[in-house]
Amino acid sequence: MKRMINLKDNRLKEKDRAKAKDKKKKDPSDLKEREVQKYPSCLFFQYNTQLGPPYHVLVDTNFINFSIKAKLDIVQSMMDCLYAKCIPYITDCVMAEIEKLGMKYRVALRIAKDPRFERLPCTHKGTYADDCLVQRVTQHKCYILATVDRDLKRRVRKIPGVPIMYISNHRYNIERMPDDYGAPRF
Repeated sequence: MKRMINLKDNRLKEKDRAKAKDKKKKDPSDLKEREVQKYPSCLFFQYNTQLGPPYHVLVDTNFINFSIKAKLDIVQSMMDCLYAKCIPYITDCVMAEIEKLGMKYRVALRIAKDPRFERLPCTHKGTYADDCLVQRVTQHKCYILATVDRDLKRRVRKIPGVPIMYISNHRYNIERMPDDYGAPRF
């Protein structure tokens, strides 16, 4: 019986020694490895230099709603803002979100179904539009994101090379766009 207890004690001591070996102090002179995300060379100068007319604008649900409240024609106001042809794109998730809002937003649904709007099919699960838009602008750097949502703008600002279109003073403005393109800053 004593022998079995001694064997258990020896095993516990071996485990403690193994843990002590694992808890080595790290050498401060060692190089620290960290993973840095690679960005395309077109983003070398703070802005995306590959953006050019015709502009591809991804539209969010609340952007359509606020455009209606401000009595702005979406396509015409985009062209006035950017001084070039604009093609508004709307994803399946955004369409589903507008349809879920019901009869109160039927005007927004009619505008979203306008033939001037291009439809983008979604392959992911779920219908959360913000995640869909963030994923889309992260993968493809050719889009301008049109939104009024503060949280979505905060998320997109962390992604380099994605300009944001928003509404202020009953007109469209754009941020993070090269000075060569886009509306003058006021």
